[in-house]
Amino acid sequence: MAQPGKFLIISAFAALYVVWGSTYLAIRFAIETIPPLLMAGARFLLAGVIMYGIARWKGAPRESLANWRTALIIGGCLLLGGNGGVTLAEQYVSSGLASVIVATVPIYIALLAWWTGLAPRPTPIVWLGLAGGFAGVAILLMPALHFSSGETGHPGIGMVILLCSSFTWSAGSIYSRKAKNASPPLLLAAQQMICGGALLTLSGFLAGEHHRFDANRISPLSIGSFAYLVIIGALVGYTAYIFLLRHCAPAKVATYAYVNPIVAVILGALFASETLTARTVLAAGLIIGSVALVITVQQTRAKPVPAPVACLETANET
Repeated sequence: MAQPGKFLIISAFAALYVVWGSTYLAIRFAIETIPPLLMAGARFLLAGVIMYGIARWKGAPRESLANWRTALIIGGCLLLGGNGGVTLAEQYVSSGLASVIVATVPIYIALLAWWTGLAPRPTPIVWLGLAGGFAGVAILLMPALHFSSGETGHPGIGMVILLCSSFTWSAGSIYSRKAKNASPPLLLAAQQMICGGALLTLSGFLAGEHHRFDANRISPLSIGSFAYLVIIGALVGYTAYIFLLRHCAPAKVATYAYVNPIVAVILGALFASETLTARTVLAAGLIIGSVALVITVQQTRAKPVPAPVACLETANET
């Protein structure tokens, strides 16, 4: 496989850092007047169909049922479990806080990579980083789990959803590294978005979201945010992520996890009047610092390995 140029790699990282950081706020605005699972499903179905058409127009072959099955598994983990969870969680927590909790993804990936044999046992300093990350999560989560009678929209619900969705995303990322699929990245992204979007849409109908959908009540802000998520978040961001997973070490790609929260928090404060408490700032520092430590150590220890023939995914996201 030919190695892409440095400019293309840098551009993909820039897209991953900025675009995915901004999608948290776009999701918040989109679900203000559009049911979350149906919004996410339509977003990825539309983006996937567009991308699949482009891939076929550029000469990509028809895919086998085996490749579609792999795309269904990856799309289910990354988009239904990962991005769908983030979209649901933003009904309960701010976009900035959501991005901070999702920053735990590299921690999950480090543990899962060790467990599946893709990486050696973590060193003591990596264990320290993992412990610091989970300590940050605990600082965020413990006070939020004190439910009051009659209370709705509790942030603890959103945090638990985010922790589960981060784990699912991480598992899908690991699976994508082991999957046997040599399809072009553009076609891979399209297949995963079509499958994930279909699963999200089905879940929305099963959850009864179609009964709450009213086209007349959708705000211009939600429409604009949805368009941004389709064109920029999905088409650009998801493709950049799959491209980087194919050509770069996973630990290096994972650096988006401690850049995205910074972008998301700044945008949330500027455009949605979101504020961070001292507790959240402390937890965010622990999580992001721990993730940076884990990724840095992994990069210094990494052995040259052949690029996997399959790669994976997106969420944004988000």
